[in-house]
Amino acid sequence: MRILITNDDGVFAPGIEALARGLHASLGGEHELLVVAPLVDHSGAGAAVGPVYERESIPYEAVELPGLAEVPTFGIDGAPALAVILACIEGFGPRPDLVVSGINHGINAGRSVLHSGTVGATLTAAQFGLRGLAVSIGWGTDPVPWETPVWLATELVPVLATLPPSSVLNLNSPAVPLGDLKGLRHGSVGTVGLIRSVRPEKTPDPVAGPPLDTTAGVITLTLRGMGAGTDRLAEQAELDPDSDAAILADGWASLTPLTGVREDRSDLGREAIARALAAHRPGPPEPA
Repeated sequence: MRILITNDDGVFAPGIEALARGLHASLGGEHELLVVAPLVDHSGAGAAVGPVYERESIPYEAVELPGLAEVPTFGIDGAPALAVILACIEGFGPRPDLVVSGINHGINAGRSVLHSGTVGATLTAAQFGLRGLAVSIGWGTDPVPWETPVWLATELVPVLATLPPSSVLNLNSPAVPLGDLKGLRHGSVGTVGLIRSVRPEKTPDPVAGPPLDTTAGVITLTLRGMGAGTDRLAEQAELDPDSDAAILADGWASLTPLTGVREDRSDLGREAIARALAAHRPGPPEPA
């Protein structure tokens, strides 16, 4: 099996190095590993690929991860979803069989799942029929316990390889040492995201001072789970108990199956298309 490793924090980020090292130690003897990731941070890119219509080529360069000279590694001038596409159309040798994305420093739970470049890479892989595993760990200061999500990932990759094509799993680990991890549970995608609240502030007029310039300003963000003044109890009370973020806050790792862009064949989807087609009038509009 050929496994592509990517991320959105960039090919030089410690998380992808920890992931590649762990997978190589656990699976490298029986599977082929390849690393293709952005040269710079593309966090929050989702499944974006950038303005490819304006580019005739995608620059890349070979990179050597410390202690992993035997693992082919490349940095590209592009987002993680683009790295997956290039690998899937054999830009870096034979097409991979499975994609592991991460380890992202910061969880990808709730609304963040939609915007995550880590998750976006695996959903892009699913469009090619590949299985994917997105791996993230809660935000924390050094030393980050990378060994916890690495151990979980090495357990899950063999399982993922047995699942149907296009299967995607989203793994989030709390930032705790492996010995303190309570275990792994299924977490549903919650309704909260990284941005908990905002505070709009107007910009003072640089010449006249007050009154404030009403046409410009800044919006200050309060991020969930980050900052010295974080009220963790209040944040946890906002979560659905079965959600991915709540499970993480309780010291468990969360695992969620995801599906990407698919036609909506539910009753709601059928009703929407029926109404739209019924309202459509063929031909150009009559002149006024």
